Amino acid sequence: MTILLSLAYSTCPNDTFGFYALAKGHIICPDISFKISLADVETLNQAAKNRIYDITKLSFAAMGNLRSNYWLLKSGAALGRGCGPLIVARPGCGIESLPDSAIAVPGMDTTACLLTGLYLGKPPNAFPIAFDRIMPEVSKGNFDYGVIIHEGRFTYQEYGLVSILDLGLWWEQQTGLPVPLGCIAASKNLELNVVKKVEKAIQESITFAFAHPERTAPYIREHAQEMVPVVIQQHIDLYVNEFSLNIGTEGICAVETLFSMAQDCGLIAQDSGQLFPG
Repeated sequence: MTILLSLAYSTCPNDTFGFYALAKGHIICPDISFKISLADVETLNQAAKNRIYDITKLSFAAMGNLRSNYWLLKSGAALGRGCGPLIVARPGCGIESLPDSAIAVPGMDTTACLLTGLYLGKPPNAFPIAFDRIMPEVSKGNFDYGVIIHEGRFTYQEYGLVSILDLGLWWEQQTGLPVPLGCIAASKNLELNVVKKVEKAIQESITFAFAHPERTAPYIREHAQEMVPVVIQQHIDLYVNEFSLNIGTEGICAVETLFSMAQDCGLIAQDSGQLFPG
């Protein structure tokens, strides 16, 4: 008997690239079908608090507070080097005022906000707005600083902004590990054999995308915030890598380090729940 699972992931090119084959039926998950929803990652972070979806994209920051309810899958994650959030500001605005200034973030449960707090050693004076509005709002002077993610790494200079801190580089210098950004989580209400089938299907979908990137392009463009093909490709190249296929030992170490540091700073809840399915 086929079971129907709700599956949610973001509209960002790295997710639509990776999930294309599963969404379009090129990869079949045995005895499982999916009702698919797409939304920005902070919307999915908030939905997960109410356990809306069986399988969902999450920021690692949100995952840190939801370990009692969700398993972390070893496929579909976004980790890497040289791909972390940037803190941007108008020219002439230095980093010395950051601890006491208003900071626009793409969501309170995003890894971008969490990394800002880790850098400061305390919760930031953060204001959540849609990630694609951060650069315009900082450019207009409505915020002193903004934490940008996704394709913002490639376009912030178009808004007359400068990067004052690369949070990913800071993380790498502190830990020597890739920066954990986003993941795919599965409800702990699901049977473990179902979770493992989904994990494998996601890995196969990403493998298909690597083998046939040209076939993913229309689906990616359909949902992308940024339509410039070169920026879309830069986004995929940056966020889809070997960790997406299998988070691996180094990736697991990076996630555990993130959660440990965040707990020590009081930025996520203490939680001893098992992280990965058996």
